[in-house]
Amino acid sequence: MGVQLYPYQAAQLDASRDFNRVAYYHDMGLGKTFTGAEKAVSYGLPILLVCQKSKIDDWISHFRQYYGLTPFNLTLKRQYEEFFGTVGLFVGIINYDLIFRREELRSLKNFTLVLDESSCIQNETAKRSKFILKMQPQNVVLLSGTPTAGKYEKLWSQLHLLGWGISKKLYYQQYVEMEWIEDQGSGFRIPHVTGYKNVDRLKAKLAAHGAFFLKTEDVLTLPKQVFIPIETAPASCYSRFMKDSYMEIDGREYIGDTLLAKRTYARMMCGHLNPDRVAAFRDLVDSTEDRLIVFYNFTDELQAMIHALMNVERPISIVNGKEKDLTAYEESADSITFVQYQAGAMGLNLQKANKIIYFSLTDRSELYEQSKKRIHRIGQETTCFYYQLLCPGTIEEDILATLQMRKDYTDELFKAYHEKQHG
Repeated sequence: MGVQLYPYQAAQLDASRDFNRVAYYHDMGLGKTFTGAEKAVSYGLPILLVCQKSKIDDWISHFRQYYGLTPFNLTLKRQYEEFFGTVGLFVGIINYDLIFRREELRSLKNFTLVLDESSCIQNETAKRSKFILKMQPQNVVLLSGTPTAGKYEKLWSQLHLLGWGISKKLYYQQYVEMEWIEDQGSGFRIPHVTGYKNVDRLKAKLAAHGAFFLKTEDVLTLPKQVFIPIETAPASCYSRFMKDSYMEIDGREYIGDTLLAKRTYARMMCGHLNPDRVAAFRDLVDSTEDRLIVFYNFTDELQAMIHALMNVERPISIVNGKEKDLTAYEESADSITFVQYQAGAMGLNLQKANKIIYFSLTDRSELYEQSKKRIHRIGQETTCFYYQLLCPGTIEEDILATLQMRKDYTDELFKAYHEKQHG
C-alpha cells in the first residue's frame, strides 16, 4: 500500500503544508483524488467526504486500496449508525443530495471535511450548501476541476469554507462587474455579470486562503485534441415547430408553451427524433472497431441509439442515473459506452478510449468541459477525437457557440445580454 505521487502533486502538497483549509482547483485528469486524499489523511482526524453519488464506490475503493481503511458508506443506515461510534482515523462518505437529510452530521467536531467537486455548493441558497456552510470542521479540503465554470461570482460559498470572511455583498462590490437589464416579460430589472475587476488582488486573496490552481499545460504534455463536426439536417418538422411551437409526432404532442420547453423539444427534433441523426450515429459506429464513448442527454436518445445498434454485435456499457456498468468498457476493446452527462461527465476515468461521440450537446459548460477530459487525461497516449453531431442553422449551433465561450446555454442572463448587444 501507499500512494506514489507525481512530482507536481507532491509539490502542491508541499506548498499547502501549513494550510488547514485548502482547495486544489486542478484540471480534470491531474489526479486531484490522490492529492486531496493524501492531504486529508495527513491531518490524522476523522474524515467526512462529500461527493456525487456515482463516485461513492470509487472513493471507498481508493481509501481501502491506498490507506488500508474501510470507509463507512453513510448512505446505508447501519454504516451511518456505526460511523458515530468509531474513534481514530476513519472515513465516512456521503453524497451531496443526502447530506442535508442527515442532521446529526451537523454536530460533528474535530474532523476533516472533504468536498469532491466542490462546485456542487456554488449556489449558497441550495439546501446542500446551507447545510455544509453551517458545519464546523477543523480542516477543509476542496477538490474541483471547474470550481466556478469560469464564473468568479460563483466562488463565494467555497471561499467561505476556506475561511475568507468577506460578505457576499462586499465580494461582489470588489470583484464582480454588474449591470442591470430590464426583463421585458416581467418589467423587473435583472442583475447580469459582465466581467470582473481587481482580478490580481482576487487571485492573491485566493492564494492566501489556500486555493491552489493547476492547469494541465503547466505540468503535462497530453495528446492533441481533434474536434470533428458531423452535420445533418434536422427533422423535417423542426422549422414548423419553431414557427408554431406545436408538433405531433407518432401520437405524442410537443408543445413549446415556455422557452425551456421549446428549446428542449427543438433539441429533440435535432436528435433522437431526427432519422438522419440516428443514421449518422450508426455510420460512426460502423466506421471503427475502437472503444467509443457516447455522451447523451435524454433517455429517449439512449433508446434510439440502442435500437439503431440492434444487429451490431459489440459489448455495451451504460452510465446514467439508473445504472453504472463499465464492464464492457473495461474488458472489451471494441465496446461502446453510453454516458448521460449528469451521471458521468464528472469523475469517470475513460482513457482506455480516445474517441467520444456527442450524440447531443449538453447546455451546461461545466459538463461539456468535464466530458472532454474523460479521455484526455493521465494515461492517454494517443490523439483524442471528438465527433460532434450537429444540425446547422438550428438551436444546436447556438448551443455549441455558447459552450465554446464557456457559457451555459441555459443562462438567461447571458442570453438577455447577448440579445441586447446584438439587437
